[in-house]
Order: sequence, then structure tokens, then C-alpha cells
Amino acid sequence: MRTVGIGMVGAGFVADLHAEAYRRVAGHDVRIVAVAAPPTRRDAFAERHGVGTVYEDLEQLLADDDVDVVDICTPPSVHVDMVTRALEAGKHVICEKPLTGYFDVPDAGADQVDRRQMYDAVTAEMDRLRDVVAASGLVFGYAENYVYAPSVQKSREVLERTGSRITMMLGEESHNGSHSEYARYWRHTGGGALIRQGCHPLSAMLYLKQVEARASGGSVAVESVLADTTALTPTLADDQRRYLHARPVDVEDVANVILGFDDGTRGVVTATDTIVGGVRNSVQVFTTDSVHLCQISPNDSMRLYHSDAAALDDVYVTEKVDNKGGWQYVLLDELLARGYIGEMQDFIDCVVHGGTPQADFELAYASMQAIYAAYESAATDRRVRLEK
Repeated sequence: MRTVGIGMVGAGFVADLHAEAYRRVAGHDVRIVAVAAPPTRRDAFAERHGVGTVYEDLEQLLADDDVDVVDICTPPSVHVDMVTRALEAGKHVICEKPLTGYFDVPDAGADQVDRRQMYDAVTAEMDRLRDVVAASGLVFGYAENYVYAPSVQKSREVLERTGSRITMMLGEESHNGSHSEYARYWRHTGGGALIRQGCHPLSAMLYLKQVEARASGGSVAVESVLADTTALTPTLADDQRRYLHARPVDVEDVANVILGFDDGTRGVVTATDTIVGGVRNSVQVFTTDSVHLCQISPNDSMRLYHSDAAALDDVYVTEKVDNKGGWQYVLLDELLARGYIGEMQDFIDCVVHGGTPQADFELAYASMQAIYAAYESAATDRRVRLEK
């Protein structure tokens, strides 16, 4: 059994999820051999996950011969540079979502930047990175976990075996907002709820449309985008938003997007920071002869009622549930249900055996292009046609 050495870049929340998922990859000896991150998080991460080597920066990690794969779990503003350097150093790459974004925003805020300028800059950057990925001959895995959620993978199987024609898709990721200070500012995140959360169902829907197209020997692409975004929570009184964590400065906390595919079908994406009661993660697929309701969370694999919320303080139920009293939907295996194990299995299989991951660079490209077309649409109050 071949040993695959992982070099982690970043040591925050998503790095922990990736590290736990690697432990459950089957058929390969996957080891995190090094981590590069600021010391405040890096050393604790190394202790939690038994990582023996720590580095101050990416260059040190890239010089480590034991690192076969660089797993980038950093803020998106540095993704493209890190991906490029890792591939040029001969390392396979796994990159957390979103792939990139527009971050050159003045102190006065994102409203000072034309959204077409953003779209053009992001597209040009991805065009350059596409060439780097192609020239490297190495594996690029786009860490879009929704693609690998078991329910989405079952939808894939049904589409492949039946040849059903998708007519409509609905997708959502909503919750009560990020605790992160960085999430308030466009210059750190490249946008708000749409790029932070809506990217998940959007990417899954693009993926399933490609599955459908390949099953019939054709191809499909997003042709147009119509979107509406707003910042709702700043309009609320303090007592009205006491259960909402969102405090946007120049980003949206509500986004609704209609994707128009070139085969005439539609997809609708909703992403908000204004929903209490836990995370709403779902993809719904409607075809000419079937309905696929991919309910990632909440789901009813276990429902728990408890009268005393305080008694469950040390019991994990699911993400972003602030009140554990009454009935709860317990997500029993979050790593599996949300796709983290599946994505790492696919990426490592491709590293060892060759091949292209299901969530690859082209999916990342299409997702980012649609997101920035949506931002332009929302700013101009019109449908935006995507460039081929």
C-alpha cells in the first residue's frame, strides 16, 4: 500500500474537517506529514492530529520531499498563488472552496468597484490558472464537499443509469451567519453569503447537469444568470438580530440566483445568513420522470427530543444550532453526510491511480464564473450572459 503524504496549509476549522476525513480514506496509507500555518493555530493542529513537522510558510513545506499533496485550507485571497506555486513545485493540490474571488477592494467598500471589472478580473485569473493546471499534469481537486454528499452521489447514479432529463433544480445553504470578523468584508471573502455558502449547492447543481449531459453524450453550460442580493440584517433592530451572527459591512447576507442553462433548463440557488435553527443544506433535482430530494441537513436519520437544553451542552447535534431544547435533527456522521470523506477518497484515488476528480478545476471555474456573473446581475438589475 502506497503512503501518500499530505502537507496542510492552514490549520483552521476546515483543515480539521479534512484531517478527520483523511483518517477514513480506504485503500491507501494517507498521512499528514507536515503543516504550515501561523503558530497560534499550527501547533495545536499538529498536536490534535499527530503531525510531526511544522513550518512557518508554504515554501518550506513545498521543499519537503515527503509531501505528495498540498491541501490548501487558507482564506481564498491567497488560493491562486498557493495553487500555482504548489503545482510548479511538482505537488498535487487540493484546494478548499471558493477557488478565488475579487479582493482588490478599497477601504470605502465593494460598492466602489464595478462588478463587470470583478467578473473580468476573476475570469482572467482563472484562465491563467487553467493553463498552469493543464501544464502540470498533476491532480487538482476542488474541495466542494456537496458534490460528494451521499445523496448527491446517489442522484448522480440515478441520472447515469436512467438517462433522465433534468428540468429544474433548487439548492440552498442558509444559516444564522458567520462568527468570523473576516466574513463582514468583501476584501477578505470576495463577497458574502453567495460565495461563502451558495457556492455549495451551485457547484453541486453544475456537477449534476454535467453528469446528465455526459449520460446523453452531450454537453451543457450556464448561459445566463439573474440574481438579487441584499444586506438584510443591518435593517433590523438590535433585539431583532440577537440570534443572527451576520454583521455585514459591504457584503450581502441574502442571495437568490437563477441559473439559465443553454439547454433551456433552470436552477435556483438560495443562500442566506438570516435563518435560525441550524444549517439548511439541500439540493432538489426534478427530471422528466423523477424527483431527487437530496436533504443533507437537517435530515431525519435521528430525531431527538430533550426537555432540558442545558443537559445537552456537551452533546454535538449539528452545525449552528443555538438551542438544543425540544426536537432536534441529529446529523449522525457529519463527515460522511456532508461529503468530506467522499471527496478525500476521490482525490487520493486519483493521486495514486491517475484520473480526474469528480470535483475538478473545470467545476471550480464554472462555479466562480456563475457567482461573479450573479454579482454583476444583482448590481445592474439585469440578466447577465456568460462568455463562452
